[in-house]
Amino acid sequence: GCGVGTYSVQSGIDDAAYVSFTDDAKQEIIVNIDNKTYNVYTVRQKAYKSGRNIKQTAKNTIKLTPGQHNISVLLNGNEVYSHKVFLSTGETKIVEL
Repeated sequence: GCGVGTYSVQSGIDDAAYVSFTDDAKQEIIVNIDNKTYNVYTVRQKAYKSGRNIKQTAKNTIKLTPGQHNISVLLNGNEVYSHKVFLSTGETKIVEL
């Protein structure tokens, strides 16, 4: 009876980070993150305004572990983005192409 026992506490933040891509038009892009390739679509910039959340779907958002990642993006065979980024837990990084 003294309330001694084992219990767990869960925070509301998923131990993951996300990256999404915006462009003038919705287009298919090839994203390479840490030597792993993803085929995703951009979100039209008109549909995304700063301060608003992008509607994340499996087609436009990549779920990653928090930490440092090397990200490059190919659009029509041309590299249009290449950076090393650090993502915090629960963060969604928006890459504007």
